[in-house]
Amino acid sequence: MISTPEGYVAQTSTSLAACLAKVPQLAERLGGKPDAWRVEEVGDGNLNLVFKVYGPQGAMAVKQALPYVRLVGESWPLPLSRAHYEHMALSEHERLTGRLVPKIYHYDETLALIAMELLEPHIIMRHGMIGGIEYPQFAADISTFMARSLFFTSDLALSADRKKAMIGAFSGNTALCKITEDLIFTDPYRVADLNRWTKPYLDPYAARWREDDDLKIAVSRLKLKFMSSAEAMLHGDLHTGSVMLTTEDTRVIDPEFAFMGPMGFDVGAVIANFLINYFSQDGHEGK
Repeated sequence: MISTPEGYVAQTSTSLAACLAKVPQLAERLGGKPDAWRVEEVGDGNLNLVFKVYGPQGAMAVKQALPYVRLVGESWPLPLSRAHYEHMALSEHERLTGRLVPKIYHYDETLALIAMELLEPHIIMRHGMIGGIEYPQFAADISTFMARSLFFTSDLALSADRKKAMIGAFSGNTALCKITEDLIFTDPYRVADLNRWTKPYLDPYAARWREDDDLKIAVSRLKLKFMSSAEAMLHGDLHTGSVMLTTEDTRVIDPEFAFMGPMGFDVGAVIANFLINYFSQDGHEGK
């Protein structure tokens, strides 16, 4: 069994109301008595517990880190400290980009829990793109988000001491960085348990990647840059699954992979997800 800090308790849809009731500003925001609150667990979180909480006067989303990957279980331990880095990044993003991220209502370090603005009727962008929905505001919003969050946390805007302080503040988020180092820069180019592709149709392509030494050398150079080039504060997992939006409003969520790294990684992740969506559209037609 994975050990957790004293005071940490993983919440459930039945225990969360009593937990939130202990925080006056959250209880006031929801209104009424805790037994009048409705708590729904959102089941699509890969790493964390996510809940929607509705009260007579308001609502909120609550995200809590587990000491392991939620989708896999205790066989894949993951530090609770990722909630700390997510809170730091969200706070910085809110300062720099305003309405482009959900507003934070409360953070509990011991419980690794963040209460924040509930985004409704927003949906995950990946789902909307699969459904063929057009988002006319997204290009302006995501470019503003990246421009402000990357520029103002880089040497272009920060003093040397402030920049070094940010590097130090995010330097402990090693477990999340390791996931990226493995899943993006290492595993796709070798035989690995977590690799997935459409078999047997893409078998030749997967084999070609594993056998392409020039490709592996090029990717290794990019991996080195990812690991050593602390240019700016990255979201670290900026793709269409980390954006909730409507046709008029865009919000960037889930920056728990945040660290100080090369600016091009966030930009490239967004562009790559658009390319993946484009090439997958034929398979989604008629569904």
